[in-house]
Amino acid sequence: MKLIHLSDLHLGKRVNNFPMLEDQAYILERVLEIIDGEQPDAVLIAGDVYDKTVPSAEAVALLDDFLVKLADRSLPVLLISGNHDSPERLAFGGRLMETRGVYIAPAYCGGVTPVTLEDAHGPVDFWLLPFLKPVHLRRFFPEDGVESYTDALACAIQHMPIDPARRNVLVTHQFVTGAERCESEELSVGGADNVDASVFAPFDYVALGHLHGPQNVDGARVRYCGTPLKYSFSEVRHQKSVTVAELGDKGTLDVRAVPLPPKRDMVELRGSFAQVTSPEFYSQVDRDAYVRVILTDENDIYDAMGQLRPIYPNLMRLDYDNLRTRSGAAELEEADVKRDPLELFAEFYQQQNRRPMTEEQRRYLAELVEQIQEERA
Repeated sequence: MKLIHLSDLHLGKRVNNFPMLEDQAYILERVLEIIDGEQPDAVLIAGDVYDKTVPSAEAVALLDDFLVKLADRSLPVLLISGNHDSPERLAFGGRLMETRGVYIAPAYCGGVTPVTLEDAHGPVDFWLLPFLKPVHLRRFFPEDGVESYTDALACAIQHMPIDPARRNVLVTHQFVTGAERCESEELSVGGADNVDASVFAPFDYVALGHLHGPQNVDGARVRYCGTPLKYSFSEVRHQKSVTVAELGDKGTLDVRAVPLPPKRDMVELRGSFAQVTSPEFYSQVDRDAYVRVILTDENDIYDAMGQLRPIYPNLMRLDYDNLRTRSGAAELEEADVKRDPLELFAEFYQQQNRRPMTEEQRRYLAELVEQIQEERA
């Protein structure tokens, strides 16, 4: 069974105040071209479909258009919510959509019913597990001792009626320990959201969402496909792609990536103001690309953004790299501002109260900060 694995579309996202909808519409058309060439048996979308829990009308219209085009191809679509999505809003009309082969995971309610598709090798059970926190599992299984994200995923999987003799595919949206993050992703306090890959042992393929860089975790069987577009300059060197996973008979898996060329690439340019504004320099640059310019001049250039925009119309960001900024960065490092906020608060708490925080207090603080970060995203 051939599967197209997508995730983290982040429809409606703005990057450095630039709207990305035109780029997203373009890249979804390229995804459809890949689908037409590959002729898969199903499309998996592993969460963060939207960039906000309450998406814009334009973002909703774009998803609607994409799903209709997939349904018109008589292609099953299996979709879950991520931490940026509202599972209730995303699943609205889900039971009606199933009549067109679009299966959207509802908000987690203590169990998962698989979607079963068949090929020449027999049935494949697809388990759609939206983004979960420990609090979600404690609500339904208060006696199971769920404390960590690993506990939460293990508990959810334990309560799935999985038949190990059949092929099983999990579609979920979590951070798996050992995977590489980038700055466009939402970070949790203290790495509290880590999930150990061992919980995925019952599955023949795990289609992950959440991380923006395409990568395998614990072998190709557990896979992040990454975002279809670059959403920060930490992703400049990423090769964005669509993941194609092919399941043969039980235990047989082939995974490969098909490149996704964007409408506009994202590039970083470095040099003095005189260098980056010289025809010899910018003639070698894709002028339509989204650009970050890093100036090496020791003195700030007056209205540098205004002077650079006529040359680089999609200039997103301007930074300096010189003695002043490097010494400032060193001072910040010495001030230890990059330390884990949870550790800093724990030290402050101990100084104020002359006793350490309890484990229950640390967990509550981690959940509270994570909730605030999600609300600000």
